[in-house]
Amino acid sequence: MKPEEISNRLIEKGLKVTPQRIAILEAIVTLNNHPSAEGIIEYIRKNHPHIATATVYKVLDALESSGLIRKVKTDKDLMRYDAVMENHHHLYCSDSDRIEDYNNTQLNEMLATYFERNGIPGFTIEDIKLQIIGRFRESKK
Repeated sequence: MKPEEISNRLIEKGLKVTPQRIAILEAIVTLNNHPSAEGIIEYIRKNHPHIATATVYKVLDALESSGLIRKVKTDKDLMRYDAVMENHHHLYCSDSDRIEDYNNTQLNEMLATYFERNGIPGFTIEDIKLQIIGRFRESKK
């Protein structure tokens, strides 16, 4: 994603366009591996060595609050970030901590239909996301 596209996404969500926000959102999109805050910091420090760690965390919170990114929690309680906002699920490798997107329209329809019919008493469902835990055959550690 180009910086102009990132700027437009920030503006659409009512956020001020700053070099820090552009760098951090660009890092998440470019890394495309559901990076942790530490991974994002390591990546952006190559070109933006003066962005403070606290700034990265504040920007991540602002991007998440505005709906530009999502938090993804791993089994090891690590917080990771995802810039793909379309409905999808995650494959989580318990060996390597790797997370990959999993898209399946049939699964989405099945889950939606199930909960439309059955619901959960006293609970309003806003979104359904699965995290499927297992091991990739060729795990990248």
